[in-house]
Amino acid sequence: MKPNSTIRIKICGLTRVEDALAAVAAGTDAIGLVFYAKSPRAVSVEKAREISLAAGPFVTVTGLFVGADPKEVEGVLDRVPLHLLQFHGDESATYCEAFRRPYLKALRMKPDLNLEQLINEYSSAAGILLDAYRPGVPGGTGETFDWGRVPQTSSRPIVLAGGLNPDNVADAIKSTRIYGVDVSGGVESAPGIKDPEKIQAFIQRARQVF
Repeated sequence: MKPNSTIRIKICGLTRVEDALAAVAAGTDAIGLVFYAKSPRAVSVEKAREISLAAGPFVTVTGLFVGADPKEVEGVLDRVPLHLLQFHGDESATYCEAFRRPYLKALRMKPDLNLEQLINEYSSAAGILLDAYRPGVPGGTGETFDWGRVPQTSSRPIVLAGGLNPDNVADAIKSTRIYGVDVSGGVESAPGIKDPEKIQAFIQRARQVF
């Protein structure tokens, strides 16, 4: 089957250089580094810099933040060569725009969420990431949501997250025809420790759709 080169893939929650290298070797488009102390996948600034520099020049290095003080974000940007920011809290569009970097705004799919309205509020975003909703948890739940809620048309590129793994990523892409997919726990052997075989399987199956 001819590989699908249009779907974009991000492997998130990397904590080790060897995992980043495995993701790059498998063909990921982007990697994610978590700067949220409560996450089991949180990394120090020093480790994040090491991983980002190991990723190479053509991989989008993404920094994930949750309601961070602007000074904290700026401090990371001073030390870590991030290409893209990803915000998982209640950050306003004005806040997200302040760092002069392309950004993804994560939206957790609450039952009563007015998705179209929120996407319009974040019209400056490089893309919108849709994640499963669990009260009090900003992401990384390992849970899926109803993919029928993903809009078929949107003013911003849509990235699908939440409970993806090698076994369901193809169905997720077929069901939604989104711009990209984002995976963390679904390619791990333990929280923050990636499994190279799962990464490879995830990327191969995502690329084989269509």
